[in-house]
Parts: sequence; C-alpha cells; structure tokens
Amino acid sequence: MSLPFRQVNVFSPAPAGGNPVAVVHDADGLTDDQMAAFARWTNLSETTFLLTPTDAGRDAGADYRVRIWTPGGELPFAGHPTLGTAHAWLEAGGEPAGQGVVQECGVGLVRLRRTAVGDGHRLAFAAPPLIRSGAVGATDLAQIARSLRVDVSDVVRSAWVDNGPGWVAVQLQDADAVLALEPDFAVMGSLKLGVVGEHGVGVVGEYPAGEPAVEVRAFVPSIGVGEDPVTGSLNAGLGQWLAGDVLPSSYVASQGTALGREGRVHVVKLPDGEVWVGGDTVTTVVGQVTF
Repeated sequence: MSLPFRQVNVFSPAPAGGNPVAVVHDADGLTDDQMAAFARWTNLSETTFLLTPTDAGRDAGADYRVRIWTPGGELPFAGHPTLGTAHAWLEAGGEPAGQGVVQECGVGLVRLRRTAVGDGHRLAFAAPPLIRSGAVGATDLAQIARSLRVDVSDVVRSAWVDNGPGWVAVQLQDADAVLALEPDFAVMGSLKLGVVGEHGVGVVGEYPAGEPAVEVRAFVPSIGVGEDPVTGSLNAGLGQWLAGDVLPSSYVASQGTALGREGRVHVVKLPDGEVWVGGDTVTTVVGQVTF
C-alpha cells in the first residue's frame, strides 16, 4: 500500500529551522501497529495520519481527523503536528467547510485559522482547555528540579499546564538560565508526579526586553523524545498560564535555540481568555510512503 506523504517544517519559514512533522495522507486503512511502527521509523517527535472524520466529528463540522504518534506512543493532542497537518491537508487540496479549519483529534475538535502575513499565510490553533492546571506540589517540584539539575529556589513559579501530553511547567529567572540547562533524562524519564501517567517538563525564562519575549524548552524523555525542538502544545499551556499577567497578552516565544533550530511561536491571549498559538509552516518533502 502506497500513500501520499509530506514532511512539514513548523514554527519557522526556513526548511530546517523549526520542528518537522511527518504527515501521511489517506491513512484510514492503516492499523495501529502500522502507525506506531512508522512513527518509530521516522524518529521525529511526532508523525501524524490524516483520516476521515468520525460521524460525531462530521456532525460537529470537522474537516478531517488526525492521529498523532510519537516514537513512544499516541498523543491525544500536540501543537506543531496540528499546524503541520493542517498545512499538509490544505496544500493537498483540502477545502474547509467553514471560515476556518476544524481538526478532530483525541481531545475533540481544535479550531485553526489562517492569517495573512506578507505574501503568504500563518496558521494558528485555538488552545484546547487544560485538563490539569494549578499549583505543583512541593514533592513534585523537588523531583522536577532534581531532573533539571537546578535548586528548587531557582524556580520562580510553576504550574500544571496539561492539555493532553502531560505538561508541567516551571519558570526560571531568565532566558539564560533556561539555555544553560543540562537535564538528567534518566531522572526525568521516571518522574511520578502524584498522578498516573507520563509527563513532559516545560521550562520558560524571560529575555530582558524586545522580541522574542521568552526562551522555552520542552523535555519529554518518557515518550522517547529527549528535547522537543519547538512545541505548540506546551506554548499553548504557557500562554494560558502566563499571557496577560506575567507576560504580555501577545508575545513571541523562542524555542529550539539549544538545538540550533531558532523556532518562533506566536502567542495571543484574547480579552475573553482564549489563547491562539501560531507559527510559520513550510513543506520540505513530498512523496509516497509504502506500508
């Protein structure tokens, strides 16, 4: 079986600047085992499979359904795969039923919009509701600090910002402190933070002034990804937590600097509290993949 395939770079206009996602089109005939095996083979942080919406999704206006896999398993939601998959679907001739694109995935429906930027467009998604928020307990925070090889006193603030992948986030003193991190992935990969499940650790620190406003890093060794280059879901959770309070209601986050990627994530929090997360997308590979 041969299926259309695209690899899309997300959160950078440069072909090698952001975070790539592999997108397999017309994937309704694939089994879970085939999807999992292909995601392990690509060895990217995420691989997605475009499918026909379920009956419930079609009734709610979904344009397509997507399943999102990491090398270690399936996720109910992830940000850069959402933008990259929407880009691939549109580029392949997809026509939204409404004014924006509506994606069906494990967390339900996710809305996307296209905004004119220069001669092209930038995609953004509406951040899904957090499934866990609020303060991080002292015992959990001590484990997180140990995994990051920092003192608990180095953490300015912390919170759960989980919208599906299990994110817990800490803010450090500044962007330099974030860039200096050398986490202990063995400790981080075995974190058990008071709840059942696997967790990713997000870290944010402010720049003194100007743009970008913050440096972000995302660590998820529990699912086979040591450091994710640029992470939409984490930035969505950070925006819901910090935008309009600690950070401006509209700002640009830098992520991937430590990996030589220079990704840029555009975060906007509207007056009603809704957060939109956007970035540039560009196709780097087009072809067929055989299963």
